[in-house]
Amino acid sequence: MMSEAWKDRPRPERLTFFLGGRDLEMVTIRELLEEHAPGRFHDRGLLWGARASAYRAEIERCLKRGGTPALVELENDLDLDRTRMVEIDHHGTAAGAEAATALEQVFNFLGLPRERWDRWLELVAANDRAYLPGLAQVGATPEEMRRVRSADRAAQGISQAEEEQAAEAARRLEVRAGGSLHLARLPHARTAALVDRLQRELGGPGFRNLVVLSRGEINVFGTGEVVLALAEAFPGGWYGGALPESGYWGRGGEGDDVVAFLERRLAPESGTLVG
Repeated sequence: MMSEAWKDRPRPERLTFFLGGRDLEMVTIRELLEEHAPGRFHDRGLLWGARASAYRAEIERCLKRGGTPALVELENDLDLDRTRMVEIDHHGTAAGAEAATALEQVFNFLGLPRERWDRWLELVAANDRAYLPGLAQVGATPEEMRRVRSADRAAQGISQAEEEQAAEAARRLEVRAGGSLHLARLPHARTAALVDRLQRELGGPGFRNLVVLSRGEINVFGTGEVVLALAEAFPGGWYGGALPESGYWGRGGEGDDVVAFLERRLAPESGTLVG
């Protein structure tokens, strides 16, 4: 169910939206804005981890004319008056199973009627909030799950070659910590191509906690307990998902210390964290 609109939100006509990293949710947000706020958004087709400074000039112009910039999943690295901006996100401290997704927030800020919230928007929001468990929660069929995940990977720009490399990484999956941890080595950082392939709901073998080592990046997908432990032990990365039940965590750089941390703290018998 879409969350209720917030009180005291800026008038829709005063908002100019600036779009962050490209995925299915961001593409869907753009489609909403094209229909309901044409000419009042900027989209540079950025990658994940995008920063507001990519739009500095446009944001400064918006502020000068008395408008309200709405930063959608953009790290606010600007030295500008934040009290005059709206920050729309669903990652880090803003993540959670009960928190509104960026798509829901944009929908509410636009003041759209509830009947405009259709099945596709519900599926996209559920996927962004909690991935396949989120889709299951809204009663998605296997075909709907496959459609959403395929559309998400396409929106991220994952190539056929990257899909094939993910298939090879899945075949070479390493089992650690008595089965409570799996480790994959991927030559690119398009982790969705691998993670989707491993999900039971999509025909894969399943996993409890997964570490993906890529070139210059490490990502972990698993229980909320693992994700929150990593966020505390290794600050400065990114994390989100349907916390505290499940989620993801990642950072740039090498991952040997993270793998050692997880192997040391995951109890092989239960897959739960120990002191």
